Amino acid sequence: MWRSPEPRFDVASAICQGGRDYQEDAIVTDFPFGMDSGVVVLADGMGGHAAGDVASKIVVTEVYSELKFQSANFADFEAEIPQYLTSAAVNANNVVREYVMAHPETRGMGATLVSLVLIENRMFWMSIGDSPLYHYRSGNMQQLNEDHSMAPQIDFMVKQGLLDPEAGKNHPDRNCLTSVILGDRVAKSDCPKTPFELQVGDIVVVSSDGLQYLEDERIQKILHRYRRRKSAEICGHLLEAIEALADPDQDNCSFSVIKLNHNKPVIRAIRAKPVGHIETHAATITRVVELDDDDAIAAKLRQDAAAKKTVQQEQAHPPRPRRQEPPLEEPTAKPVIKEVKPVQKVETDDNQDKTQEVDEATPPAKIAAGGK
Repeated sequence: MWRSPEPRFDVASAICQGGRDYQEDAIVTDFPFGMDSGVVVLADGMGGHAAGDVASKIVVTEVYSELKFQSANFADFEAEIPQYLTSAAVNANNVVREYVMAHPETRGMGATLVSLVLIENRMFWMSIGDSPLYHYRSGNMQQLNEDHSMAPQIDFMVKQGLLDPEAGKNHPDRNCLTSVILGDRVAKSDCPKTPFELQVGDIVVVSSDGLQYLEDERIQKILHRYRRRKSAEICGHLLEAIEALADPDQDNCSFSVIKLNHNKPVIRAIRAKPVGHIETHAATITRVVELDDDDAIAAKLRQDAAAKKTVQQEQAHPPRPRRQEPPLEEPTAKPVIKEVKPVQKVETDDNQDKTQEVDEATPPAKIAAGGK
């Protein structure tokens, strides 16, 4: 249960089409309230209509789905987050390649990538291309990730006096990319192994290069002026500044503003289950049953409900105890006495010496007649 007065992260996103005929930027943010972690994925497509927008959507979809799948492991396996970011980018590149092979007319489409994972006050990122990742703290703003375009080389030439500042600013090769997700080998990627630690009050801006139509000094000034406002208000002021430029060549612009409100530990009333715990109470486990079993399950539920109701009624109205009756004595069987009569031996044949035992009370005439 969350007991903090405000969430750890204050996050808001914005997107505008600029002066282009279609939108090739894609962005997604996921910072669930009550969680210690969050994810941002941004892609800036290239390749024209029906290609650049497809590439950016593929990249954002594939990277975000992979990070979301691994999000349960962020806290326990924090050291593996750079590997998760790298694996997600590789998978997105493979999907782009498969799409181009299935649709040859989209060959040449691609997208930049900036993906962030934040754990409490620690920030990991993966970037490919020229989409900037800005960090503001105490009045100063800097770009954290590498710029995979010709812009750094052109700026170096300006510093060395080899190129006029105005010519360097408007150089036609300034936006040429040296690394991008095309479905081919990715030349460069920026994914530090150690996280960048944020402090309370820091502001992070992840954006497409459309935001760079504003000078860095202008972006820094807006962040400083509205640093105590909500992220949604900061997004609104950045969009207003872009609209105020009224540049007909304004590129698509998308960005997300993230503020770290506090770094307090999360207090939860519900204790997490240990790793490897197996639920043994079948009643609380969601399961799938066959449709043919509906009637049997319904009958079983009715039977259980009736049995439960009977038990409750017996507990509410227990039966009165019965008076114990003395056990009945079984009657003693009387002995059977047989009558014993005296017998005598008599001769039954005059010619033969044969005798027979007869009742002593039998008359002689009956004996002579053979007992008849």
